[in-house]
Amino acid sequence: MRNDASRLLWPSRCLVCAEAGLEGMDLCGACAAGLPRGTAACVRCALPLPLPVAGTCGRCLRHPPPLREVRAACLYAAPMDRLLPRFKFHDDLAAGRLLSQLMTEAFAGLPKPDVLVPVPLHRGRLRSRGYDQALELARPVARALDIPLQRGLLVRTRATAPQSEHHAIARRRNVRNAFSVPDVRALPAHVVLVDDVMTTGATLHAAAEALLRAGVQRVDAWVCARTP
Repeated sequence: MRNDASRLLWPSRCLVCAEAGLEGMDLCGACAAGLPRGTAACVRCALPLPLPVAGTCGRCLRHPPPLREVRAACLYAAPMDRLLPRFKFHDDLAAGRLLSQLMTEAFAGLPKPDVLVPVPLHRGRLRSRGYDQALELARPVARALDIPLQRGLLVRTRATAPQSEHHAIARRRNVRNAFSVPDVRALPAHVVLVDDVMTTGATLHAAAEALLRAGVQRVDAWVCARTP
C-alpha cells in the first residue's frame, strides 16, 4: 500500500474514470457517489429487500442459512463488476486496495467479531493465481478495524471447479465438505468470514458449516459485493 510520501508524488487517480481521486482513495467524487452501495437488505443473505429497512427475506425465514448475518459493501453492479474482476483475475492490487477501503468504510460501525477469517483458496489454485484475493481484502480491513485476522483456522481440503462454471444446485454440490477446521483446541466464539463476492452463497455456507461443526458459536460474512 502506498505511503503518504508516495501519495504526494503520485496523487490519487480514479480507477474507474481516470479523473483525479479523492484524498487517500483511487476513486473520484462522482464515481464514489455512483457506487451501488447496499440499501435495505436481508440480514441473513444480503439480498436487496423491497422495504426501506433491513429485515429477513422469506427464503431465509423458511430455510435459515448457517450464516447469522451477511453484510455486503456494495451490490455487484457497475463499476464493481469491473473492479472486482480486475483484482481477482488480473493482478490489479490497486483495485484490491480500493475494494478493501470500501469494505472498511461499510463495516466500521458493525459489532466486532472475535476474528476475521478469509475464505481460503485451495493450495493448487493459490499456486496458479499467485495470491489469495480474500486474504488481500481481509488483511487491511482487519488492520483498519483492529480485529484479529486468523488465516489458519479454516482450510480448503480439496480443489473445486470454479463456482462460475455451475448453477446454484451444482455450486452447493461442488463445495460440499470442501472446508475443514484443523485445530479445534481454542476456537473463537464469533467468526466473520471475508470474501470478495457472494452469488448463491454456496461457498460461504460450506465454510460456515465447517466452522459450526467444529464448535464455533456464530459465523457471519462480510463481502465486498453481493450479486442482486
